Amino acid sequence: MQIHQLSVAKKKARKRIGRGGKRGTTAGRGSNGQKSRSGASVDPLFEGGRSTFLERLKKVRGFKSIHPKKCVVTLTALEYAYADGDTVTLGSLVEKNIVPKNAFARGVKVVATGVLKKKLTLGADIAASETAKTSFHAVAE
Repeated sequence: MQIHQLSVAKKKARKRIGRGGKRGTTAGRGSNGQKSRSGASVDPLFEGGRSTFLERLKKVRGFKSIHPKKCVVTLTALEYAYADGDTVTLGSLVEKNIVPKNAFARGVKVVATGVLKKKLTLGADIAASETAKTSFHAVAE
């Protein structure tokens, strides 16, 4: 190998910042402002002083319980759906489409709206208000 056959390896171009590099006086940061300063970090939710997106959303007040409410059944609904001497159970209420299928998880409560003239037996898995209990002649254990 001769000396004229040698070549110098090219240096890798370094990223230059500030006045010493080839990016000019502001080093690509813009003229002024918070982001042009050293150590600048702006909150990503900050929108230049205007109300943020989260602040502009509708405010939902109050409290929502994680426990679902029981399905309400009236005495009038039981009067129409059941025959005299029947037993009111959770399965039969779902079968007759008086309560939805999620009533198995939520539970059922009978309220004293209307009049019950038939003799019905209330199942053990169904709650009833004090006034509604008096309408039932017999309560199953």
